[in-house]
Amino acid sequence: MNASPATDADIDGRYAWMRLLISVLIATIGSVGMWSVVVVLPAVQTEFGVDRASASLPYTMTMVGFAFGNVMLGRFVDRSGIFLPLVASAGALVVGYLLASAVSSIWVFALLQGLIGFGASATFGPLIADLSHWFRKRRGVAVAAAASGNYFAGALWPLAMQLTLPGEGWRFTYAAIGIFCIVTMVPLALLLRRRAPHVGLPAGGVAASPAQTRAIDLSPRALQILLAIAGVGCCVAMSMPQVHIVAYCVDLGYGVARGSEMLSLMLVGGIVSRLASGFLADYIGGVKTLLIGSVLQCLALFAYIPFDGLASLYVVSLVFGLSQGGIVPSYAIIVREYLPAHEAGQRVGVVIMATIAGMALGGWLSGWIYDLTGSYAAAFWNGIAWNLLNIAIMVMILLRTRTLRPLPA
Repeated sequence: MNASPATDADIDGRYAWMRLLISVLIATIGSVGMWSVVVVLPAVQTEFGVDRASASLPYTMTMVGFAFGNVMLGRFVDRSGIFLPLVASAGALVVGYLLASAVSSIWVFALLQGLIGFGASATFGPLIADLSHWFRKRRGVAVAAAASGNYFAGALWPLAMQLTLPGEGWRFTYAAIGIFCIVTMVPLALLLRRRAPHVGLPAGGVAASPAQTRAIDLSPRALQILLAIAGVGCCVAMSMPQVHIVAYCVDLGYGVARGSEMLSLMLVGGIVSRLASGFLADYIGGVKTLLIGSVLQCLALFAYIPFDGLASLYVVSLVFGLSQGGIVPSYAIIVREYLPAHEAGQRVGVVIMATIAGMALGGWLSGWIYDLTGSYAAAFWNGIAWNLLNIAIMVMILLRTRTLRPLPA
């Protein structure tokens, strides 16, 4: 494929949609780095003989690596495109999984999960930021669809892991995942060598780097900080069911397989929510879309508290997925609406880092609260409180938004 930069004819064109399909596929493969540790958490806890908080540490380290990678690789994408970050991602995943499959310590396992998280990072924020430059009219749909690859991974990989996990164990499963990532991601990355129109131009390249479409009575720095705080809030709340649903089902006596099915159902709902949110954002904007999702997520968290039967947990998990799936990609849409396009990779990376920090904090905090109280009820209330912080910030941003500027021709 020609690796030359794009022309205006490519924006919203056939090539852009082909690029979207490849991006979704890469994200579905590489985002296994976020979800595999959730599935093996009970087995790892048993093998290493640690408490729930310590067993949650590898997930936290995964999110730390994921957050760092989103910022570092996002800045690289702004300058040079997405190809090299994706190759680095595949390399980090294969090394991380192969080494993690041979460790004898929970602490070493946690460190290697940080490398795995770094490898997965290129398939989320940096990939989304790169793709956002190939669309104008349907940017919301494109961003949401690319972000859905992360949830496709969450829906498919827990089920795929059940093919080897019960019989071969988590170590064999990890090694197999690493090999699969390297042999599939590198050839797909070669198809994305073409650079977006703004890449390689100076910051003043306005013709190829259209300005934001919304104005706000806040400086870019202040808005970035508010979005980061909001990202932490929504994702501390989001992490409670996503990180601990398998362990929660084990505690209730339903087993790992049922918990994995609930996680998959939750993320299938998230895919639907992300796509629907993308369509909605193209009409009402990213802030309103995120606010709707955050309110619905808060209501779904309330529903987990009184309903712990097997059938009701399936239903609530689906409702939760349908509620929250569009929240995180909405941050990328907000960045593109309010902030300069040539800084998209870095700024999306910072906000995604904040959301991942929220997931990491929430994953550990829920485990700590469980160890302290002996149940997950207080952890759900903790998530609700953080969710309310997110809602308050989104309302404030909405109230400070002044005008809607037309997109440049």
